[in-house]
Amino acid sequence: MAVPSLKSDASKPPLVKANHNQFFVWREFLWGAIAGAFGEGMMHPIDTVKTRIQSQAILSRCQNQKSILQMVRTVWVTDGVRGFYRGIAPGVTGSLATGATYFGVIESTKKWIEEKHPSLGGHWAHFIAGAVGDTLGSFVYVPCEVMKQRMQVQGTRKYWSSVVMKENAHMKPDMQIYGYYSGMFQAGSSILKEQGLKGLYAGYWSTLARDVPFAGLMVTFYEALKDFTEYGKKKWMPGSGYHVSSSLEGLLLGGLAGGLSAYLTTPLDVVKTRLQIQGSSLRYNGWVDAVHNIWKTEGVEGMFRGSIPRVMWYVPASALTFMAVEFLRDHFNEALNNDKVREVASLSIDKKGSPLQEVS
Repeated sequence: MAVPSLKSDASKPPLVKANHNQFFVWREFLWGAIAGAFGEGMMHPIDTVKTRIQSQAILSRCQNQKSILQMVRTVWVTDGVRGFYRGIAPGVTGSLATGATYFGVIESTKKWIEEKHPSLGGHWAHFIAGAVGDTLGSFVYVPCEVMKQRMQVQGTRKYWSSVVMKENAHMKPDMQIYGYYSGMFQAGSSILKEQGLKGLYAGYWSTLARDVPFAGLMVTFYEALKDFTEYGKKKWMPGSGYHVSSSLEGLLLGGLAGGLSAYLTTPLDVVKTRLQIQGSSLRYNGWVDAVHNIWKTEGVEGMFRGSIPRVMWYVPASALTFMAVEFLRDHFNEALNNDKVREVASLSIDKKGSPLQEVS
């Protein structure tokens, strides 16, 4: 009776290992989604200010554009607290998709690159894995980003009708920017009806042009900072036994990585925002034309417009995201180790009891 039982145990590990690997991947998807949505929800008001600052040139065509504090005051006076949270539903939805694919794909892609292409190991593997993960998430993220940003610049219905539409009154009737969006689903259906899939995926390539290098840089910087921190502990505190929790490390290093990556990719973010905000009243005919016109009319300042709130958004958002992921990983690994201890103990008891079972 015991022999079949032992054979079954011998054949079990590969299946258990396969199931564990599958669960590991799905766990990364789930935790990445939760972490991404959490970061977006917490920092959405700052993103609203950044979006409005970057879109001023299209909506009002004014030369004296508002500063950060002036824009915060404008949103507060005209729209109140609700103005800062306009577009949060599509924002969180897009972050769910991005976070899931970003963290779900990154580990498996990184391991595959390191195994199949050793020459691309290290930071190149991190960069490519981050870029692939973000690219896959873009199919859901970009339509959500279009809806989110248009809702952010609209504020309340009263503000949109009394201020923005008046400032665009000189435009032809068929070139009005777009109507007011009352919610995520109404915004999506309106854009789809008026502009088709092209409208929902406005600025798609500019989004990839921003997010692929951003995602790759953020993972690369994060892993490099982790390596540097580990090197520093070994060199300057050898044998000290000093331990920093993974959650705290993720909080600090994730914030630094996100902030640096955000600043370097701000010009790409400006182009993306304006292409998605302009609607059918085309001011820029594509990515290259947008870069050319922004540089020509606004210079370096225009290319880096909104860089401060963008960094202010990504430092805490990235910090919270990486902290959440590291926290969830630690707790899962702790639970997994406990399960392994129980499994080994159970297997040990079975082996001790097997001679008696054979005799019986």
